[in-house]
Amino acid sequence: MNEDGQWIVLMGLLVALGLFFLALIINQSALVGQTTAEGVLEFPKNDIRDLREAVFDYVDAYEKHDSDPSKIRNDTVAISLERKNAVVYFENETPRDVSGRMLHPVTIHYNNGVTDYDETTYY
Repeated sequence: MNEDGQWIVLMGLLVALGLFFLALIINQSALVGQTTAEGVLEFPKNDIRDLREAVFDYVDAYEKHDSDPSKIRNDTVAISLERKNAVVYFENETPRDVSGRMLHPVTIHYNNGVTDYDETTYY
């Protein structure tokens, strides 16, 4: 009796099972990679940088008194809410002596429902 055909069928079954498990692992890794990429994309790094730039422009205008700083502040808050769906609050305090320099403590709050960002910096 010739049993060579049984070995061929058995090896084909093992190869098929191996390919099935590899496909399952690759599918899971693609899902994990996608959710990781979505997490990175959801962090609004550029939005926060733009907000910081607008806040520092507000502090400069506040120091120079070239324009009404309350209008700049209200516009920044309204634009952030309208364009980015983000609640923004910032506060410019009186200057303090920091290492021999008079700097403004600036508090920035940013919340878009996913990311909550708070910062206090001296400018």
